[in-house]
Amino acid sequence: MNHSSHNHHDNLDMISIDVMQVALSFLFLLALFAYFFAVKTSNRRHKQWPFSRTIFWILGICCIGVATLSPLQIMSHSNFVAHMIIHFLIGMLAPLFIVCSAPMTLLLRTLHVKQARLLTRLLKSRLNQMFLNPIVTLLLNIGGLWLLYMSPLFSMMSQNHFLHWFIHVHLFIAGYLFTLSIIYIEPIPHKYSFVFRSVVLLIALAGHGILSKYLYAYPPNGVPKLQAEIGGYFMFYAGDMVDVILIYIVCYQWFRASRPRASSTTKLDNV
Repeated sequence: MNHSSHNHHDNLDMISIDVMQVALSFLFLLALFAYFFAVKTSNRRHKQWPFSRTIFWILGICCIGVATLSPLQIMSHSNFVAHMIIHFLIGMLAPLFIVCSAPMTLLLRTLHVKQARLLTRLLKSRLNQMFLNPIVTLLLNIGGLWLLYMSPLFSMMSQNHFLHWFIHVHLFIAGYLFTLSIIYIEPIPHKYSFVFRSVVLLIALAGHGILSKYLYAYPPNGVPKLQAEIGGYFMFYAGDMVDVILIYIVCYQWFRASRPRASSTTKLDNV
C-alpha cells in the first residue's frame, strides 16, 4: 500500500514537472516573439534597433531555457554541481544578457505616447526607485544567496516543488535588479554615482566569492564533499567572469560619461 502510494506520488510529481515545462516553453517562445514584434514595430517609427540587443535577448532566454527545461533541472534536486550551473545561468548570466537587451527601452519605443508616459510615471515611482537602489539589490541578490545556503531553505527546496521554483524565480529577479542597478543601460529615474555603484559591485563580488569558498570548505547538509568542492569552485570562477564583465561595462560607461565634459572644457580653453 505504501509502495503504491509512493509510486502514485512520484507519478503526480512527474506530471506536474511536465506541465510546468510545457508552460515554460510556451512563455519562452512568447517572450521571443514579443521582443521580435516590438523590434519590428519600433523600427517602423524610429531608427533601427541594434541587432546586438536582439542577440542578447535570445541568449538570455536561452540561458533560462537551458536552466529550467534541460536535464539539469531534474539533476539539480540531487546534484550540487547541476544546482550551481543553474544558479549561474539564472542568477548571473541570464540577467546580464537581458539587461543588455534593454527590453524596457524597447517597450517605451514601441508604446504610444500616452502609454509610454504612464509607464514612465510607474518607473519614477518610489517603490521602483527603492528596488533599484544598489544597496537594496545587493541585499536581495547576495544576501538572498547567503540566506539560501546558510539556512534549511537549501535542503527544503529539493523536497518542495513550489519552493524550488520560487527560489529560481527569486534568483533571476534578484540578479536582474542587481545588474540593472549597477549598469545603466535602461532608463533609470534616480541615478547613483559611478563611485557608489562601483563600491557596491566590489562588495557583491567579495560576498559572492567568500560564500563560494565557504561552500567549498563546508558543504550544505546532504551535499557530498566532492560535489561541494566542484560546485564551490565553479561558483567562484564563473561568478568572477560575470563580475569582470560588469566591472568593464561600469568603467566603460564612466569613461564615456567623463569624455563630453573633458572635450567641452578643451573647447572652452581653445576659445
